[in-house]
Amino acid sequence: MTLNFPNRSRSYEERRNLVRFWGYDTALEISFFVEVSALFKLYPQTKNEEAGYLEAFDTARDRIHEAARKVYSKTRQGAYILAAADF
Repeated sequence: MTLNFPNRSRSYEERRNLVRFWGYDTALEISFFVEVSALFKLYPQTKNEEAGYLEAFDTARDRIHEAARKVYSKTRQGAYILAAADF
C-alpha cells in the first residue's frame, strides 16, 4: 500500500459540511472527506465558515494525511469520511 497525496487541492462541500481531498494508490484515485467537527478538534481556532475550514485543513494537513493512511490501510474502499474520533 502506497497512499500518496500529490494533489494539494481540497474543497468544501457545503451540502455535506465536509472538506474533500484526494489520495492516490498507484493509479487509483481515492476520495477522502473530513468532517468539520474534526477540523475544530485539530485546529480549535477554526472560523465557522468555508475559508476557516480550508485554513484549518491546510494547517492540519500532515495529521489529516496520516489519519487517511491509517483508515485506508485497514480496508480498501473508494471513499472515506474522517471524523473527530479518527484523530
